[in-house]
Amino acid sequence: MPNDDPSPVPAPASGKPPGPGLPDLGALADKWGWFLAIGLLLLVLGLLAAAYVLSATVASVLYVGVLMIVGGIGHLAHAWRVRAWGGFLLWTLIGLVYVGAGALAIADPLAAAAGLTLLLGAFLIAVGALRLWIWLQNRSRPGWQWIALSGAITLLVGILIAAGWPDNSLWILGLLLAVDLLFQGWALMLIGLALRAARR
Repeated sequence: MPNDDPSPVPAPASGKPPGPGLPDLGALADKWGWFLAIGLLLLVLGLLAAAYVLSATVASVLYVGVLMIVGGIGHLAHAWRVRAWGGFLLWTLIGLVYVGAGALAIADPLAAAAGLTLLLGAFLIAVGALRLWIWLQNRSRPGWQWIALSGAITLLVGILIAAGWPDNSLWILGLLLAVDLLFQGWALMLIGLALRAARR
């Protein structure tokens, strides 16, 4: 039967209905302490990573190695589940490469860090050059100078990483991990403080 009840749907505590798939701000406000605590924890971890950047580099490489092994096992499991298909050998080869690369990264994290740092520099150079090329194709349009600036900075960072390789491979990945943890920590702490203010 259709619902004939004319009573309005109560508004959430924030005064505005939440967007699709978004939790109510009033419900999140009660969890402000968790945001603050997790943000503080990430901030401390970021400071430790900045202070012990070599250890952070090794930790990041080990993390990548574990992820590659897990991904490789997933590929192998998928290959055996669809072994009747023509892509069985391809999936198996990809899985073995992932597992082998992950095992090598765990066995020798410093050598893996050198390889990952070189790949990072090459990736940034390629992305920076691509952004500059896109800007050149659209340089007459207003606002596209920001694409040029972004591409130039990315290209410069990639060149600096490649120029300092392999010596910088001992600290580049650890520094990136530290910066990421610090930004995440600050963001979660600010969200927690904002939720606390909205709760009042």
